[in-house]
Amino acid sequence: MEEPQQQQQQENPMTQVRIEKVVVNMAVGTSGEKLEKAVKVLESLTGQKPSRRKAKRTIREFGIRKGENIACVVTLRKEKAIEFLHRALAAVGNRIKASSFDDHGNVSFGIKEHIDIPGTKYDPNIGIFGMDVCISFEKPGYRVKRRRIKKSKVGKAHKVTKYEAMEYLKREFGVEIVEE
Repeated sequence: MEEPQQQQQQENPMTQVRIEKVVVNMAVGTSGEKLEKAVKVLESLTGQKPSRRKAKRTIREFGIRKGENIACVVTLRKEKAIEFLHRALAAVGNRIKASSFDDHGNVSFGIKEHIDIPGTKYDPNIGIFGMDVCISFEKPGYRVKRRRIKKSKVGKAHKVTKYEAMEYLKREFGVEIVEE
C-alpha cells in the first residue's frame, strides 16, 4: 500500500517537499558587547544582517530587563538556506535525533560552538557562541495560508508529515536519523 503512494508523490509536483526557511538563532542573554560579537559571528556565517530580539519580561535572577536586546536571529531562504544547511549539518556530523522532528515536518537542532561549522576560524577577540537552527518544510500550495486576499487553510492531506521531512533530509543532505 505504501509503494503506490510514493510513486504518486514522485509524479505529482504539488506533493514534493521543499525547504521553506531556515532560522538561525543566537540567544546571548545580555545586551552590549557580547551581543554585538554574536551579531558579527552570525553575519559572517550567514552573509545576512541579523535582527535583534528583545526580552519579553524581566528576570531578576539572570539580570534581564524587559525590552532589552538579548538575542539575534537570521532567516534564510532558497539557495542561502541550502548552502548554510550543508555546513550546519556537517557541524553536527550529519546526524539528527528523531525526537528533533515535530508532527508538522519541522526540525530543530543546536550547534554548541560556532567554530564546529566548516570554514570558520576561532578568533580569541570574539569568543565562542552556540546557536539553534530551525528548518521549516512546505509543499507547493502553502501560499494560500499566507496570502492577503482569500486566505485559506492548508488541508490535512497536503501538510508535511514527520516522515516526509525525515525522508527529504536523508535524500537531499545525506542525514542519518538517530533513534533514541
